[in-house]
Amino acid sequence: MIGHASKSLKVVGFAAGVLAGALLATPAMAQAWQPTKAVTFVIPAGTGGGADQMARFVQGVVTKHNLMNQPMVVINKAGGAGAEGFLDMKASPRDPHKIIITLSNLFTTPLATGSPFNWKDLTPVAMLALDQFVLWVNAEAPYKTAAEYINAVKAGNDRQFKMGGTGSKQEDQIITAALERLTGGKKFTYVPFAGGGAVAVQLVGKHVDSTVNNPLEAVAQWRAGALRPLCIFDTQRSTYKDKVTTDMAWSDIPTCKESGVNTDYQMLRGVFTTQGVTPAQVNYYVELFKKVMATPDWKDFMEKGAFNQTFMTGDQYKNWVAANETLHRDLMKEAGFLATN
Repeated sequence: MIGHASKSLKVVGFAAGVLAGALLATPAMAQAWQPTKAVTFVIPAGTGGGADQMARFVQGVVTKHNLMNQPMVVINKAGGAGAEGFLDMKASPRDPHKIIITLSNLFTTPLATGSPFNWKDLTPVAMLALDQFVLWVNAEAPYKTAAEYINAVKAGNDRQFKMGGTGSKQEDQIITAALERLTGGKKFTYVPFAGGGAVAVQLVGKHVDSTVNNPLEAVAQWRAGALRPLCIFDTQRSTYKDKVTTDMAWSDIPTCKESGVNTDYQMLRGVFTTQGVTPAQVNYYVELFKKVMATPDWKDFMEKGAFNQTFMTGDQYKNWVAANETLHRDLMKEAGFLATN
């Protein structure tokens, strides 16, 4: 079940603080290698989405605080549901001057498309955070709760309601398939777009009826009063209590289960580098991201996007990735999304 996803993520996350502390004890190793030319930061997704925003934010913090001795260059390689970016990394073994930000398409793209890529073709660096999903509708829609919306889908014609999402057979469509377990056999018409930014724009324009965008992808439209959040796909409410709109904080959004819609899911925001790099090269980036996360800028960014602040690296990060590859394979098999189906 989808619900197992966030539970498994959080259990592993408890040990992250211990691991981070251990890594802080190795500053000499962190300084054993530094980039000798510009570092390319690949985004295997389109512009405007959560991965794009996070990578560009990191680049800005690194530049603002002079955290690297070389420039960081961000580039989008979104083709083939991100396969373009992953294959570019696979084709660059032992290149420590390339890193990539990953989302769940690390798993979903090869499973859904058969693209000749696996996360083991890369070297894990660090989990930066876990990203949430929210069920959104247009602010002018009549639905005030997630249960009201799901009941409307159940009472409507098959495929009458349009769900906008990023890509096909990826996170947004997996969550959509999970919601369809609760709609009495009625299906959504799933409408894929290139990125979360475009998805939010389509919902504002009423070209779709709902989305499951990440908080960061729709916060501007929510703050502007154009969108309404119905529930968050987590087992617990957000911990962020500062008001985003005049009367609501992230913590005011009920969980979907709390709203009578029993499903939850969270997504990786992590970094990998190429295969075959040295431990010292990996550790350079681990220490770099620790510096990024120590800034006030990062704290503000985490709150703006309502992220689950789980940090992980080393073997625990590798084990988490391996477990979640299995989890996604099971979820996608159930939904009929595997390339072999």
